[in-house]
Amino acid sequence: MTPLRIVVLGLSLSSSWGNGHATTFRALLKAFAKRGHDVLFLERDMPWYAAQRDLSNPDFCRLEFYTGLEDLGRHREEISRADAVIVGSFVPDGVEVGRLVQRTAGGISAFYDIDTPVTLAKLKRGDYEYLSPDLIPGYDIYFSFTGGPTLDLLMDRYGSPAARELYCSVDPGAYPQLDNGKRWDLSYIGTYSPDRQPALERLLVEPARRSPHLRFVVAGPQYPADIPWPTNVERIDHVPPSEHPAFYAASRFTLNVTREDMIRAGFSPSVRLFEAAACGTPVISDIWNGIETLLAPGREIALAQSSEDVMNVIDTWTPEMSAAMGRAARERIMAEHTADHRARSLEEDLAEALQARRDKRHPALAARA
Repeated sequence: MTPLRIVVLGLSLSSSWGNGHATTFRALLKAFAKRGHDVLFLERDMPWYAAQRDLSNPDFCRLEFYTGLEDLGRHREEISRADAVIVGSFVPDGVEVGRLVQRTAGGISAFYDIDTPVTLAKLKRGDYEYLSPDLIPGYDIYFSFTGGPTLDLLMDRYGSPAARELYCSVDPGAYPQLDNGKRWDLSYIGTYSPDRQPALERLLVEPARRSPHLRFVVAGPQYPADIPWPTNVERIDHVPPSEHPAFYAASRFTLNVTREDMIRAGFSPSVRLFEAAACGTPVISDIWNGIETLLAPGREIALAQSSEDVMNVIDTWTPEMSAAMGRAARERIMAEHTADHRARSLEEDLAEALQARRDKRHPALAARA
């Protein structure tokens, strides 16, 4: 297809500290650019991310920073000329940014929600931190990292013209399978979240207490200093994306736990599912609707509700059983959930929306086509 010019305004591309947006955008946009498209990423210059940047000069897109809404105005021409402008969730001043984009964009405008259940919960209680209900019908497409019934909700209740699933993914080149020695029996990587912590306590911390002879690790920032970790739980404040493959390779099993809003919505896979599976590390996950559509329980992923479920896996599974699950999961991810799969989906949805806009502007030509 004809190359597209797109502008993305996202939370962060430059820093993976304390957010899962950066790795998601990196994988998606790298694959999208590889298909011949031109990408400009505009990132609000925030002190937290500025101090923790691990990608300042990407080779797959232009990355530029702006200091606020007034400074964003210098990119009006690029926003106006783009075929598509995509605004991400949790963008600072996201409502005002969305209004600017909808007023200025000459092509289509879209919203990419990497936090859909959180967004909907915020809208329900009148919290319009980065999206307001009146903006949703103005976006030509609402890309959602949550699929399933949530897509109908976005269209039927909130008036989205087109809600489309756009799950997270993995860049296979950045997440290879490594043959490293095992350092931990069970690992977890993720930023602290109060509503995820009870599941982490149940599915990792309690098994660690019961199994002092085994080794565990929790990696990620923002965990309160007063959490009483067992002595056999190692804490790592941050693992940069470049070191994720080695982290997963050092894990016999890795854990996936999900925020409460996302469990209720279902169909909300974390990027860690795809990354760990791409590395061939068997995943133990909490349970939510839709997980079986991504990875087959018992063959490609192990599901757990209780500490006992986790301990049964890590205590009784042979190396051959865990290796077979890791291989099966990796094959599934490579077949369906790479960044290239998502880039193709994004390309098709943008092309469809662009064509719909052309047909709307020129109905007589569309009728003759």
